[in-house]
Amino acid sequence: MPVGDSMTIGSAGEHTWRYRMWQHLRATYGGPFAVVGPRETLYDKATDTPTSYEYADPDFPHFHLAGWGEGWLHMAPLIGEAVRAHRADVLLVSLGLIDLGFYTNATQTADNMRSFVARARAAKPSVRMVFLPVIPNVRARTDAPFATEVALFNELQAKAVADLDDPRSPLLLASLPESYDVDHDTYDGTHPNAAGEHKIAGAFAGAMHQAWGVGGEYGGPEPVADTEPFHRSSHRPSRRPR
Repeated sequence: MPVGDSMTIGSAGEHTWRYRMWQHLRATYGGPFAVVGPRETLYDKATDTPTSYEYADPDFPHFHLAGWGEGWLHMAPLIGEAVRAHRADVLLVSLGLIDLGFYTNATQTADNMRSFVARARAAKPSVRMVFLPVIPNVRARTDAPFATEVALFNELQAKAVADLDDPRSPLLLASLPESYDVDHDTYDGTHPNAAGEHKIAGAFAGAMHQAWGVGGEYGGPEPVADTEPFHRSSHRPSRRPR
């Protein structure tokens, strides 16, 4: 079950890292698996609602628990029922940026992350979880207090993963995507373009392969034409909705 904020739900016209992850597992896992979750849609920027099914490639299982503008604060109360209802075995979680930007400081965000783990385990004691640190974003370049909170939360999240890891319900902290660059891996300084999607999927895939032997090494992106660098003056997405 992919769990996340706007970078995970994605918006109309995108593939999403969820699609890249599904492609990777289909190619390398070697056994049956299912993508599960209570939601299916993308975010529609035109209507400001999570109602779009306009995936760049709709032919994949697009289930998830992700929301535009939603963070640990929102997902912690939802995760127990989602795990229970959809029988999730593994959670791939990318949260934190929206919390730190709008809702909570680093310590409060880490507390919500710990609550998330407890509620997921209450629903399924054997659930496994992989967490992605807050990845680079354009705001952290110019907002020093925000950058400090991001760095502190990433430290607190790493400590929580170490503290809460349990053989019955293993926790993993994925590495920050190698060479992730807001100018080339996002379309607006925050949200991933095709290159960024591959790097996020690769971070999750690498953690699971190295720690649990799930899948293989991530193959990386194929040559794509939609990785145009982000420029603050334009704020143009590097992809166009279909």
